[in-house]
Amino acid sequence: ETHEIQMLNKHPDDKKQTMVFYPRIKVIQPGDSVVFKATTKGHNSVSVKGMIPEGAEPWKSKFNKDHEVTLTEPGFYGYVCVPHTQMGMIGLIIVEGEGKLNNLDAARAVKHRGRAQKHWDALWAQAEADGLLA
Repeated sequence: ETHEIQMLNKHPDDKKQTMVFYPRIKVIQPGDSVVFKATTKGHNSVSVKGMIPEGAEPWKSKFNKDHEVTLTEPGFYGYVCVPHTQMGMIGLIIVEGEGKLNNLDAARAVKHRGRAQKHWDALWAQAEADGLLA
C-alpha cells in the first residue's frame, strides 16, 4: 500500500499551525510505501540519525520534489524538514510488526537542538496518548 504525507506551509484544518507534515504521525505495515508530497514549496523530508530501526535505509529528499520511501523494518522512523525543524516540521512513521518496539527507546532518547526538542516531546506525548507506543 502507498500512503501520502503532505509537506505544507499551513495545516489544512488549523491555519495557526504552520510548516507541517500532514498527517504528522502515520502507521503503516512492513513493505508499504510513503510518498512525501511536495504540496507547497520550500520543504524536504530527511530521516533523523538514530531515529530509524537498525537495518533500515535513511533517506533525504530534494526540496520541492515528491519523494517515495518503502519501509520494510518494523519500528519508529523520525523525520524532519531541514529548514523548518525548529518550527516543528517533524513527523513520525510507525511500521507495525514483529520487533516494532526494538528502536523505541533509542528513537525517544535522540537529543534535538533548540526548540525542536519541545516539538519532539509533544509528538511523542501525542503518540503515547494515541496508544501507538505499545
